[in-house]
Amino acid sequence: MTDKLSLHQVSVSDMDNNCYLIASGREGLLIDAAANPDALLQLAADAGVEITHVLTTHRHHDHVGALPEVIARTGATHWAAYLDSPAMPVAVDRELRDGDTLEFAGHSFPVHILRGHTPGGACLVATIDGETHLFVGDSLFPGGLGKTDSEGDFVRLFRDVKEKLFDTYPDSAVVHPGHGDATTLGAERPSLGEWWERRW
Repeated sequence: MTDKLSLHQVSVSDMDNNCYLIASGREGLLIDAAANPDALLQLAADAGVEITHVLTTHRHHDHVGALPEVIARTGATHWAAYLDSPAMPVAVDRELRDGDTLEFAGHSFPVHILRGHTPGGACLVATIDGETHLFVGDSLFPGGLGKTDSEGDFVRLFRDVKEKLFDTYPDSAVVHPGHGDATTLGAERPSLGEWWERRW
């Protein structure tokens, strides 16, 4: 019997980076060790867990600032998308490909690779209290997609987000971005056509 999941969150750094912690029993899965390692370890302590796994959603510096220290202090298993793995400041123990699952404390979380904001970021899907939660890094925000640097990158990101998220999960699915407030697929779905036309 697996322990129930609970979700915890803290914002760190002057860039308002969201760091998420999924807790189960005495284990914690940290999503993005962005900055302020003490705050992240305190988040785990307050949840009654130890960080045993860290998922880095993508390679950008503002999402990995605390990663070396968190890994050093916890010995956690580090997960990341294989496309972004070479640029990580800490070795990746488990490289993820599209359709893989992240195994944590008896739970299996589907993973999607979203290309465009970086070569390939990881989106983790977790069902908590019967509700679907999507941890998307900087690929999707309230009001639009993450930043892209070329037409090709935008098209890749739009298609990945649409096919792997909007075409797959219900409107009630909660989107947890790397910065700012959460949203739902249902709240954002009517704007997909506008995003395609404006190119962001």
